[in-house]
Amino acid sequence: MIPSLSTARRIVVKIGSALVVDPETASPREAWLASVATDIAALRAGGAEVVVVSSGAISLARQSLGLTRRKLRLEEKQAAAAVGQIRLAGAWQVALAAHNLNAAQLLLTLQDSEDRRRYLNARATLGTLLDLGCVPVINENDTVATAEIRFGDNDRLAARVAEMIQADVLVLLSDIDGLYTADPRRDPEAQHLPVIERLTDEIMAMGGEPPPGYSSGGMRTKLIAARIATGAGTAMAIALGQPNNPLQALRDGARCTWFLPTPEGRSARKRWIAGSLAPLGVLRVDAGAAGALRGGSSLLPAGVRAVEGAFGRGDPVAVQDDSGHELARGLSAYDSEAARQIAGRRSEEIETILGWRGRDEIVHRDDLVLL
Repeated sequence: MIPSLSTARRIVVKIGSALVVDPETASPREAWLASVATDIAALRAGGAEVVVVSSGAISLARQSLGLTRRKLRLEEKQAAAAVGQIRLAGAWQVALAAHNLNAAQLLLTLQDSEDRRRYLNARATLGTLLDLGCVPVINENDTVATAEIRFGDNDRLAARVAEMIQADVLVLLSDIDGLYTADPRRDPEAQHLPVIERLTDEIMAMGGEPPPGYSSGGMRTKLIAARIATGAGTAMAIALGQPNNPLQALRDGARCTWFLPTPEGRSARKRWIAGSLAPLGVLRVDAGAAGALRGGSSLLPAGVRAVEGAFGRGDPVAVQDDSGHELARGLSAYDSEAARQIAGRRSEEIETILGWRGRDEIVHRDDLVLL
């Protein structure tokens, strides 16, 4: 069954800088924003809750600050974000207020979704705002986020938000009407793909490099977002966003690409683990351990061949086979130093090696999600 905005009860809409900002004037596209607000009001009138993930803060401030180079230093981006975020929030407030809707601004960093306590707090705040009838407008907190702790693009941020609030649908408004077998701007034989039932390696390989200019996105990041969202049970659409009223067009059947959610459900905790964007380490396992994981077992120290990275107890780690293929993600029961000491050893040896008795598993199956 193809998903639909008409039946979705909770919707996340991601909007990139190129849609929000007029490139000639470096100001908000007010008429377009007003049309999107009209669409949101219509969805709300139909009983849906809507969350907006909007880029544009840095682009809105570049020209006025004289920061027109393609590549900016980190501190210049942070300064531009501080100036532009006020303008971005104001533009959304004006557009939504025309329909008697309250806009609420949230600025998130990667740590807000990776740290379990902050994740739950952000989820509770969003839930409360939706209960109060607000339209949350979310952006990455570029004023404080460094290169090491950034989402890097709002496609993935939107997917994490959709996972966080258990949205029915995530819509990525783009400059293209979906996924093609190749870049249609370069290959006239490229074919549009209306429905993706499963994100195979072949589908993931269709993502290209980010486009030049101010945007940090691209089809590759949209496919990564689809992997996060669909794995959390959220359907996702890539749809053309440039014309006015793009959400209404999608409701009316405009061409797009729908990514269907995976049929298996996941608990909120497992969705959080699977959606982790920044594993702090890697556990490389042998063939026996890989097979045991696929059979539903925990990861024991004996099956770990190597430990990479620096991580603490409870941090997210990736589990890879000998060829580097990622099999699973999970929360480590040991820090990286202890994990290195017990890797390849039997569980009953842990106390002798470390001088204290921990869990028998490096990653327990309750803290593990197969990919």
